[in-house]
Amino acid sequence: MTPRILVTAGEPSGDLHAAHIVTALRARLPGAIIEAVGGPHTERAGAVLRRSIEGLSAMGLVEILDKLPAHVRLLRMLTADFRAGRYDLLITVDYPGFHLRLAESAKRHGVPVLWYIAPQLWAWRPQRAARLARAVDRLAVILPFEAEFFASAGVEATYVGHPLADRGPAPDRAAVRARLGIAPSARTLALFPGSREGEVRRLWPAYRDAAQLLLKQGACTEVLIAGTEGREYPGAEGMRVVRDDSSSVLAAADAALAKSGTTTLEAVMAGVPMVVAYRVHPLTYLLARRLVTVQWVSLVNLIANRSVVPELLQGESTPARLAAAIAPLLDVDHPARRAQLDGLAEVRQRVGGPGASGRVAEIAAELLAA
Repeated sequence: MTPRILVTAGEPSGDLHAAHIVTALRARLPGAIIEAVGGPHTERAGAVLRRSIEGLSAMGLVEILDKLPAHVRLLRMLTADFRAGRYDLLITVDYPGFHLRLAESAKRHGVPVLWYIAPQLWAWRPQRAARLARAVDRLAVILPFEAEFFASAGVEATYVGHPLADRGPAPDRAAVRARLGIAPSARTLALFPGSREGEVRRLWPAYRDAAQLLLKQGACTEVLIAGTEGREYPGAEGMRVVRDDSSSVLAAADAALAKSGTTTLEAVMAGVPMVVAYRVHPLTYLLARRLVTVQWVSLVNLIANRSVVPELLQGESTPARLAAAIAPLLDVDHPARRAQLDGLAEVRQRVGGPGASGRVAEIAAELLAA
């Protein structure tokens, strides 16, 4: 019988990871019917879109509220699909709030569930791991310490490696700089203010003003903004926006100012020292302070289990403090830069090698054969 698989994502980064899973599934199970809740990457990989992710993504406990009606409609539609026996396997990719409810719905209707990129329950609300254990059959985790945490909660978890390790070789630094018109000797700062509208709105002013301070001080001579199509970056005179090409931005950079999240691991893989700065809605931050159970917010520090990169959050992320933290990292001879580069090398070693998507496809095949 031809297996029918639903792969679901909820935001642009998840769409990219889901696309790699679809590609691996098509190689491992060439006859499978693969449908998806996803975006352009998933569709190009060969999945038939059941619903686009447009209008689903939001960041923060408060910001998600206006997206709830769309999530409710999607949950009802997919529950009807599960009830009708449309799928033999559900693969959820990240996006924990919605996907936990979706996984529970699938299980109620006899559809096996494979969750890829686990919810960060080790960071907050670890008591929900028991609920996750009831909702999924297998968990494919991408951080080395997660397998032990989830196994202790009764979840069958497999460390598959991080998807960033599956990317091809990094762009050549000299070639990227030549293409962007940046001199080989230029001290170049990269800004990563996020992709979501709310992130950019909250982070961009402080990022911009910190970069302007560094330019005036002579700590850097070039500033690259890792931009997203459709987003505006007012006051970016003297800087250049490079849209939807983060790998080139990192290849050209000497140091980065980045939001927390996958961007920080991208910088790790590129060997670019960084400062992590993030702001959320004030109410979201107050709620998070009561719930968060880990010491750090950046994946770099969490994987290293120590402070490798500076973290400046909420009111700490002022332009002056950001500039002061980044300036040493732009100096190739500064001890702070050398120390952080050593720490980044340690994190790269812990992340491991390529093959995450293929390992997820193998787990999917096991569940379909069970």
